[in-house]
Amino acid sequence: MKRLVVCVWFIFLNQLNQYGVCDPSIDIENLAFLNRTTPSDRQLYDFRLEHPEPIGITTTSSGLPVEIRDTTALNMNQYKNQFHVDLMTDFTNPRIPERVVHAKGTGAWGYFEVLHDVSKYTTADIFNGIGKKTPAFVRFSQAIQSLGGYDTGREQKALSVKFFTREGNLDFLSLHTPVYFYKDAINFEPFGAVIKRNPKTFRRDFTAFWDFISQKPETLHATFWLMSDYGLPNGYRKADYFPIQTYEIRNKHGDRHFVRFNFRTCQGIENLPDSEANLIIPRDPDYFNRDLYDSIEDKNYPSWDLEMDVLSYDDVRRVNYDPFDVTRLWKRGTYHTIQIGRLTLNRNPDNFFRDVELAALNPSNLVPGIPGPIDSMFRARRFAYRQTQIHRLGINHNRIHVNTPLYRKEYNRDGKPPVLENMKDAPMYFPNSFNGPVWYVDESRPKDSLSLLQSKAVDLEVPAEFYHNYVVTEGQKGRFVNNTIALLLPVAPYIQRRVIRLFTLVDPDLGRRLTRSLLQAEQSPGFAPPRVLIPPKKHYYSSEYNMKLHG
Repeated sequence: MKRLVVCVWFIFLNQLNQYGVCDPSIDIENLAFLNRTTPSDRQLYDFRLEHPEPIGITTTSSGLPVEIRDTTALNMNQYKNQFHVDLMTDFTNPRIPERVVHAKGTGAWGYFEVLHDVSKYTTADIFNGIGKKTPAFVRFSQAIQSLGGYDTGREQKALSVKFFTREGNLDFLSLHTPVYFYKDAINFEPFGAVIKRNPKTFRRDFTAFWDFISQKPETLHATFWLMSDYGLPNGYRKADYFPIQTYEIRNKHGDRHFVRFNFRTCQGIENLPDSEANLIIPRDPDYFNRDLYDSIEDKNYPSWDLEMDVLSYDDVRRVNYDPFDVTRLWKRGTYHTIQIGRLTLNRNPDNFFRDVELAALNPSNLVPGIPGPIDSMFRARRFAYRQTQIHRLGINHNRIHVNTPLYRKEYNRDGKPPVLENMKDAPMYFPNSFNGPVWYVDESRPKDSLSLLQSKAVDLEVPAEFYHNYVVTEGQKGRFVNNTIALLLPVAPYIQRRVIRLFTLVDPDLGRRLTRSLLQAEQSPGFAPPRVLIPPKKHYYSSEYNMKLHG
């Protein structure tokens, strides 16, 4: 019995020491609190344990120490009280414009480690040298939700990573579905309007969504991914992510290859059924954010293997499909896959606004050896991302801490802060004869440039292949139909018919299933959403099919 008591006391002391606490005033009640809460729930409590004394004297924004009698605005000249003025002006001017899309999200710091030699394909410094580690910042986000939204909606999730390389910042903006809704950049604004709120009701408008989808058949493939099991992952950690577009890369000899990068989760793919996701919304609207934060604080660091599917320059000219089309997958057997390395996240931001909200990720941030995509969508993205970041953060957004490259020498200066050193007294024009920053010569850069002409044709074979190859079992088909019907119920009947006709052209069996389920749902009492035809066997289930897109 005495030995048991000693062991229990030893465990108790170890748990106290884990938090740096040896004060006997920390009693059993506090220890129980530590054991029953998650790191995100007790962040403030942990801060107090780490700082047993106040961290300093409160000041105004100009550094004036705040005297205790100035902590009230009663019975005094309020505008003479600078502490009060600071509080009021900060309250009324605290924020920057919200992102147009992908407003709600979170982020983490980490690193990328090269595990395989890919010098045959690219001269990019970040990918050359086995064992090389590059610091990185990752922002995860929800495509549709505003800052106050919830995480478990059926929509595209994103992993956007900024690698701080010795040759500049390299940004990959990735989605958890491997295809996008359209390839024509003119659809940027219309599709953005479709997923926003109705201007009168200020609600999500599924009539507008299906009206757009049914008139743009190229959107069906991405829609099918969202309606499938894969459309709603169980948190950010348990999903693969894809930068979507086909990137041109080149080696030291100037040889071109075309690749699609893939971030493959090391946690295993796991998805949520809508029935469980709907229960999470009121209980834990920040479910994805909390899961990522707690995982890192518990030192269960999430990671993703980075690989690339490769086509040579000659392969691109021989394949019988458009490898630059972001609405389709590459055909199996036409490419090979190369492993590169691993992205690991090991530190939560100390301040959410400073890191996550001020992060400016831009797909046109590229490095030597990765000149990037050549399709028309990417040309439009080069312009759009920079414009929105200037609007949101100002012209000097790349001088903000979370965006600053490891090395920069430029001729741009001034503007709204931050300006950092503002290039001090160096010459401010180019070219000059006074030893300002000079150019370099990339001898591997090809002398010719590529141009791409893309077809306007829409091929329904692409969504049909997805339905036949990835929605295979009765359970998968039942959930696919139920997820679609839930969004189709409030839509005008003639648009419902148009959607069903389009789904029938993709696969007659799918059209019949959709028609039967829609009638069943409409005839149910109170016109309620349809019953789950084939309930999932467990709350959180891994994909019943192999989500690897190759092999």
